[in-house]
Amino acid sequence: MNKLVYLLLEWYHQEKRILPWRQTKDPYHVWVSEIMLQQTRIEAVLGYYERFMNRIPDIFALAHIPEDELLKLWEGLGYYNRARNLKKAAQIIVENYNGIFPSTYDEILKLPGIGEYTASAIASICFNEPTVTVDGNVLRVYTRIQEDKRNISLNNTKKEIRNELSQMIPLESGDFNEGLMELGETICLPNGIPKCNLCPLQTFCLANKHHSWSKYPVKDEKKAKKELDYTIFLFTYEGMWAIRKRKDPGLLHNLWEFPNVPGKLSLNVVKAYLENNNIEGNITKSITNKHIFTHQVWNMTSYIIKLKEPLKEYLWKKPKEIEEQYALPTAFKPFFEEIKLKNVEINIK
Repeated sequence: MNKLVYLLLEWYHQEKRILPWRQTKDPYHVWVSEIMLQQTRIEAVLGYYERFMNRIPDIFALAHIPEDELLKLWEGLGYYNRARNLKKAAQIIVENYNGIFPSTYDEILKLPGIGEYTASAIASICFNEPTVTVDGNVLRVYTRIQEDKRNISLNNTKKEIRNELSQMIPLESGDFNEGLMELGETICLPNGIPKCNLCPLQTFCLANKHHSWSKYPVKDEKKAKKELDYTIFLFTYEGMWAIRKRKDPGLLHNLWEFPNVPGKLSLNVVKAYLENNNIEGNITKSITNKHIFTHQVWNMTSYIIKLKEPLKEYLWKKPKEIEEQYALPTAFKPFFEEIKLKNVEINIK
């Protein structure tokens, strides 16, 4: 095990990618990057991280930024509660720690939006605390090396592996954790053939020896995603378009969206819906879009409805204002691109 740890650290020191949050041990920078990287690829995060740090350079700025502006910076990253929890945690750090990031795993773990993995990453990278980070990359590397048949979908398995890794973590705990994650991201790949010939641990790896990498890690089969239909109303009046905050609890709660109703409504049903709600306007069938979330698929049909007068329950904005000031979830972006085109056509007419 000592030899394995040595080879991993040597490889990481030589081959690690140059990333902006690796240029510092500042826990604020590491924290923000770790939260952004949850459910998101590194390539996608780089631009967001730079914009975020330019606008919100420290914990005090994060604690005081208006939520709508914060979500606009987060627009496109998804999982918006990650951003909300960043602000909540920053407010706690300002109030309880005078703006100084807590320095122990146990204290960090108490902050909103931070679980065992993120707390371990910050504590080990920034404060050299010997705590182990266990994510999908680490589990994949670990189980392939040992041809470990335990089901990683089970919390007990993750806990056991965490305890086992804790027995071998070196003084360079941050580099050890990052090395395992880097190995999983760049060499011991989740999809496709792993690059075993480039792996510093290939001589230790039973999956490499027996060509059994495709069998590991063992985990539960993914459940089929629930499919839902929505009809999107693209209401327009004098070059402005209606948006609202989503009030339904759960997915995309309290985020800006175009008005919509459940179900796939035909043109005649939409006409009847507008008549029943005393809404007058010209209706045109518009684009459709399918958006895949982690556990759901939304099939969306849209209609452009040019109104004779604006509806008071919505916020009316021009496309440029929406683009610059309001965070639209990715699911609604195709419809936004469509209204930008239609807005030009409507104004010409």
